[in-house]
Amino acid sequence: MYGTTLGEWRPTPQRAAVLEALTACDGFTSAQTLHAALTADGVVVGLTTVYRTLHLLEASGQVDMVRDSDGERLYRPRPADGHRHYLLCRRCGLSLAVDSEEVERWAVELARVTGFHDVDHTLELTGVCDSCHAVRDGGRTGA
Repeated sequence: MYGTTLGEWRPTPQRAAVLEALTACDGFTSAQTLHAALTADGVVVGLTTVYRTLHLLEASGQVDMVRDSDGERLYRPRPADGHRHYLLCRRCGLSLAVDSEEVERWAVELARVTGFHDVDHTLELTGVCDSCHAVRDGGRTGA
């Protein structure tokens, strides 16, 4: 889809607009939703450019990516303090950052034991938030 190489991050006006629009979003958002918001704001940028920009931002560590229940990639700017893992509601898209120190320690130890270098990992945690669970169960709470 993107060819063999995307090149380095170069701040073009369109890429800057995509990053600015992404930063203005509340939570994770899709490329198509981001493109629609840019278009509504009068920014002339192609959907392909939005996808490529998000891919570059992900590759450069500037955004976090999760997949929704349909497998669509959703993006959000990465916090200044680094890589995060999220618990994502499969129904409404609510995302919560979760403590993942144990996962990070495991990945470092696995790399050490296996002799691998520059190990990267993806952990996707999905569930149904309390609000969506209550709606589905007619307002009843509990498991």
